[in-house]
Amino acid sequence: MFGTLIPLFDSQTQVKAYSIFAQKYNSYTNPSILGTGWLDGAGSVLGIDIVESMGIETLTDDKTVFVEVNSVSIFSDIDSQFTDAHDKLVLLFDHSVTPTEMYVERLKALKASGYKLAIRKLSVKQFEEYKSILSLVDYVLLDHKKIDISKAKIYFQKIYPNVSLVAVNVNTQEDYDTLTADGGYDLYEGKFFRLPIVNSSKDVSPMKATYVELLNIVNDPDFDLDKAAGVIEHDTALVISLLAMVNRMTVNSGISTVGHAAAMLGQKELKRWINTAVTKELCSDKPGEITRVSLIRARFAELLAPVFGLAGNSSELFLMGLFSVIDAMLDKPMKEALEMVRVSKDISGALIDGTGKYAPVLEFLTAYESADWSEVSRQLILINAEDSVVYDSYTSSLSWFRDLFYGNGTAEK
Repeated sequence: MFGTLIPLFDSQTQVKAYSIFAQKYNSYTNPSILGTGWLDGAGSVLGIDIVESMGIETLTDDKTVFVEVNSVSIFSDIDSQFTDAHDKLVLLFDHSVTPTEMYVERLKALKASGYKLAIRKLSVKQFEEYKSILSLVDYVLLDHKKIDISKAKIYFQKIYPNVSLVAVNVNTQEDYDTLTADGGYDLYEGKFFRLPIVNSSKDVSPMKATYVELLNIVNDPDFDLDKAAGVIEHDTALVISLLAMVNRMTVNSGISTVGHAAAMLGQKELKRWINTAVTKELCSDKPGEITRVSLIRARFAELLAPVFGLAGNSSELFLMGLFSVIDAMLDKPMKEALEMVRVSKDISGALIDGTGKYAPVLEFLTAYESADWSEVSRQLILINAEDSVVYDSYTSSLSWFRDLFYGNGTAEK
C-alpha cells in the first residue's frame, strides 16, 4: 500500500487541511489494477489508517482531513474505521459517484452521521446534472486552469452558498498569487510552495547566519561539543528547547547549563537534535509546511537507506532530506544555499543537479510525496523493494514528526 499527505492552503499560505491520497497495490506487480483501479480499497477507505496512526489532532490546526473514497468504498463501514469525531473527516469522491438515488441516499446518510463531503473532477457542463450531489457537499475541487472563477464564484454563491471552493493544480507561485488576489477560492492545492528558488538578492539575516554557523559546526566529521554549546548559548529559543529536552530524557537531572546538556547528549545525539531544531528555526518565517516537508523527507530518506543499498549512509541521507528545501529556508538558489552549509558532494550533487548515489533516493521521495504512484511503482521494481517496507517507513516518518513536535499530545511552541 502507498499513502501520502497533500496540503491544502488558505490565502495566507497556512495549511488548513490535508488530502490523503493512497493506492493499495503496486501497479507494475499488479497490472490488473490499471483496468480496475476504481475497485481499489473496495472493503475499506484507504488512507484512514494514516489518520489513525498519526492522530488527526497532529495534522492541522483546524483538524480537517480529506480522504479519497470511490464508488465502491463509499458504501464501506466507515464508522468502524474512523474513531475520531466525524466532522473532522472530509470524504472526497469524483464523478464516478453519480447523481443516482443509490448514491444520493448514501451521501445523505453520511452527511447525517456528521461527515463532510467533497467532489472533484467535475466539469462545468456537469454542474446541472449533479445538482442533487452539489446540494450535499461541503467542498468542490476545481481545476483553476479550466474554469473562470469569477463566474464560478457567482454561480456557487447564488445556488450553493455554503460550499467552499478549492483550487487544484496550483503549481506556480504566480498562479497562487493571482488566485489569492482575485479571490473566490477558499483553499489551494498544488506544488507552488515547493518550487526551488531560482535567484534572490536577499541577504541572509544575522540570526539565520548564526544557525548556518551551527549547522556547519555539528556537520563537521569530528565537531567540538564546547564550540557547538557556545553558539547555542547565543539563541534563547535553542537553549530553552535543548534544556527542556535533556531534562525530560534524564529525570530529576536538574541540568541547567548548555555545556552540561551537550555533554549529556554526546556528539551523535547533539548533532541530530541541532539539525532538526535549527531547521525548525530556519523555517520560522516560512509556511509551516516547509518545516514538515524538510523533516519528514529527512526521516523518510534515513529509513529508506537500506532499501536503496545505502544503509551505511543513513545519516547523510537524513541531511539530504533535511536540506532539500534549504533554498526556501535561506531564500537562496540551492547551489548558493548549499555552499553556505558546506554539505558533502554526494548531497550537493543530488540536490543541485540530480546526480550521484543519493539522487535516486531524492527522486523517490518527491515522487512519493506527490502521490505519483506510477513512478513509485516503477522505481520499486528497479530496486526490488517491497511496497510494505516503503509504506511502513513513510508512516514511521509521520509518527516521528508527530512525536518531535507534539510531546505527550501537546505541540511544542
